[in-house]
Amino acid sequence: MAKINNGTTGTGTTDDVTESVRAELGELRDSIDNIDAAVVHMLAERFKCTQRVGRLKADHDLPPADPAREARQIARLRELAESAKLDPAFAEKLLNFVIAEVIRHHETIARS
Repeated sequence: MAKINNGTTGTGTTDDVTESVRAELGELRDSIDNIDAAVVHMLAERFKCTQRVGRLKADHDLPPADPAREARQIARLRELAESAKLDPAFAEKLLNFVIAEVIRHHETIARS
């Protein structure tokens, strides 16, 4: 495949994207797609478990939210994020989003 000229770099040299660069980009994007699929499947499994928790809570008149558990989970996830070199604030935002959805599900189950 021929080189595709994308302009010049700050040094004045031609910035060519070769077939090998495109191939590497494709491989990296395939990996990202696979990871995204795994994340979706893991979230689906997590929500299956939390649905069971919601039914158990509803059957025993327990509240949909458990602030103490949520605080422990956030602290735990922040530690995991730090050890994984992931921004703990981002991990906390993600978990808060998931927790809000879980509570919404639990409230729906409790009403039914």
